[in-house]
Amino acid sequence: MIDKIATHVADALGPVPDGATVLIGGFGTAGIPNELIEGLIEQGAKDLTVVNNNAGNGETGLARLLQTRRVRKIICSFPRQADSQVFDALYRSGQIELELVPQGNLAERLRAAGAGIGAFFTPTGHGTELARGEETRQIGGRSYVLEYPIHGDLALIKAECGDRWGNLTYRKAARNFGPVMATAARRTVASVHRVVALGQLDPEAVVTPGIYVSRILPIDRMATQGGGFRRAA
Repeated sequence: MIDKIATHVADALGPVPDGATVLIGGFGTAGIPNELIEGLIEQGAKDLTVVNNNAGNGETGLARLLQTRRVRKIICSFPRQADSQVFDALYRSGQIELELVPQGNLAERLRAAGAGIGAFFTPTGHGTELARGEETRQIGGRSYVLEYPIHGDLALIKAECGDRWGNLTYRKAARNFGPVMATAARRTVASVHRVVALGQLDPEAVVTPGIYVSRILPIDRMATQGGGFRRAA
């Protein structure tokens, strides 16, 4: 019987090797899988490459992961905002590497990884510092830059509902990069606020099929502060 429901965050994450590429869903603070990030911090993997739209907010979640000095490189499209002081300090002191990727390119590079696309040409970034040293081509009279997929060893995402097969639905803006990251990683772990019985999710409403999900971790919507969580009822 297939049952992907985990009872503890360590069980959900499993082993994460040093040097892994970890895709972390979220857009600003929407859809950040904080409980899974806390589990990754406890797990102890280092020399990580992290992919996210941002580079952390305040000193929680992704920012707290950066504080542990176990992230070697971050790939993102919007690293700086009013409360990105953790990333700012690390970057200015040379303690973290940044690969800046336009937001649409970031989403498409992840989608390409899941779709088995070897590379693609995009006009976004052509003529800017982001295209320096990259292969370019004229297609139909327009200039394009060659971009490559972003593959992950592990994806950590946040969903709204799931079943024991790993099928997922999302809530509004919390969906963001979750679906493409789930397809782009060798292993995907999703936190969910609600677990439903098989058949209760309308197949037409399933955004991420369970074939892309390794484990799901139920968490209470009013999760305890300070990194802890309660298993959802």
